[in-house]
Amino acid sequence: QVQLVESGGGLVQPGGSLRLSCVASGIRFSAYSMAWYRQAPGKQRELVAFITRIVGGTSYADSVKGRFTISRDNTKNTVYLQMNSLKPEDTAVYYCNQGLDSGLGGRHYESDSWGQGTQVTVSS
Repeated sequence: QVQLVESGGGLVQPGGSLRLSCVASGIRFSAYSMAWYRQAPGKQRELVAFITRIVGGTSYADSVKGRFTISRDNTKNTVYLQMNSLKPEDTAVYYCNQGLDSGLGGRHYESDSWGQGTQVTVSS
């Protein structure tokens, strides 16, 4: 059974930084793309970034390009999201998701495997 556990969220001032982590178990982690999504109150969940199974292939939502960096360590079954220059509109619950394939086709196909999420609040 797939288990995804996110951590690293918190309260940060505008312009600050946070690093989210997601540890996966129950899957052959290195075989799949991984992604970060977020959901703000009253809004639909949106894809923030994804990374292919091979380190180096990444894609970002326009709203976070240049500020967020997704990375993975296949030896630790962990995917990260480094978030810099945070804005109040980045406030949301952030979730990681395992893809259905490698992501090498240029798209993350989300699976039904989700973590519990980690809250990020950007406020002064």
